[in-house]
Amino acid sequence: MSSTKAEAGPRIAAEVRHILAAIGEDPGRPGLLRTPARVESALGFLTRGYRVTAQEAVGDGVFEEAHESMILVRDIELYSLCEHHMLPFFGRAHVAYVPDGRIVGLSKLPRLVDVFARRLQVQERMTDQIADAVMEILRPRGAGVVIEAAHLCMMMRGVEKQNSRTVTSALRGIFRDDPKTRDEFLRLAHAGGEPA
Repeated sequence: MSSTKAEAGPRIAAEVRHILAAIGEDPGRPGLLRTPARVESALGFLTRGYRVTAQEAVGDGVFEEAHESMILVRDIELYSLCEHHMLPFFGRAHVAYVPDGRIVGLSKLPRLVDVFARRLQVQERMTDQIADAVMEILRPRGAGVVIEAAHLCMMMRGVEKQNSRTVTSALRGIFRDDPKTRDEFLRLAHAGGEPA
């Protein structure tokens, strides 16, 4: 770990004390004494995606296999922080690919989602990053990602719309170029279940 990352924690805790004072709180009152350390710890957890690569998350979970049909993992829960307000957004991702001689262990796709979700993000970029990582690691015939999420920056502040959801998609290879594959993926991704 670099010295910059190693030293970030105590600096975060100190800054949280300043923020508490700036909003009119007393950082020395009993209920807030440990808040700076808790915020530091929480931010470390919520941004742990900066400290792992997509390749590391997948590890040795790629296998040679002749399977040629679509593989889809639906309803992968995700939690992230909006980079504009550092407020949470959360929802689910649907990740699919059509293999070309290589498959990945099913648990690796949720791990891949977490690599990019556990950073300061915008949903649009995160959707592309997940699709690009699947393409780079597996070299499949194509990949598709759909993310449905609720954003607290829209729900708690600003327009205060409680029931709005944002849906983004990223299509690569055969998912972009072949209408039948694209339609099958989008139909399966949106089949059943309630929105996030």
